[in-house]
Amino acid sequence: MRVISMDWRDVCVASYPVDPNSVAPTLPDGVDVDTFGGDAYLSVVPFVMADVRPYKFPRAVGPTFGELNLRTYVTGANGPGIYFYNLDATDRLGVALARATYHLPYYNADQRVLRRGDTLEFESERTHRGVPSCTFNADYTPRGDPAPAESGSLSEFLLERYRFYVEGDGTLLCGEVDHNPWPLREADYDVRENDLFDVNGFEDPAGEPHVVYSSGVEVAAHAPTRV
Repeated sequence: MRVISMDWRDVCVASYPVDPNSVAPTLPDGVDVDTFGGDAYLSVVPFVMADVRPYKFPRAVGPTFGELNLRTYVTGANGPGIYFYNLDATDRLGVALARATYHLPYYNADQRVLRRGDTLEFESERTHRGVPSCTFNADYTPRGDPAPAESGSLSEFLLERYRFYVEGDGTLLCGEVDHNPWPLREADYDVRENDLFDVNGFEDPAGEPHVVYSSGVEVAAHAPTRV
């Protein structure tokens, strides 16, 4: 059942190849590491969550705010999906509701998203009580023309996923999302500070990230169900 409508805008996905053995111990029972070319991936994703509202409500009622997440890629009983380590956001009510109803690891943060021409400046400072601090500061600039991910490509593996898995009160849940295929562009990505790996128990990846940008998609999210 669709319960929430929203837009995901100005999305940067910076994905780092890592050893699958570093990811596997962090996952809940019921999901396994998904790999591409033998590598697992950790993706840093800054973007704008726009017009978040109950499904079919008018856009005018929905807030717009920044969000920053670290995620990996998994397989489970319902198919390939995403597993989130954190989702830092500026909307305090949205954070509280997402934690309570979706069991997602949302955290309060102060964020600044500024556009300079084609470049997006994204800064985030976690303010959530009782958890480690987390600072992120980066720019990203799209290049070229938008196009869907090529079949069998790394971009398709990373972006064309329409569900997430989350552990809620000891039970594995799965949430589905509906949207059109991502329009993707290459992007330059300049990171000045990034605590996301450290606060989630990972070493900083040694390799260069695979970076793509999307102007965004319109999304409808379903209520999570037990796997």
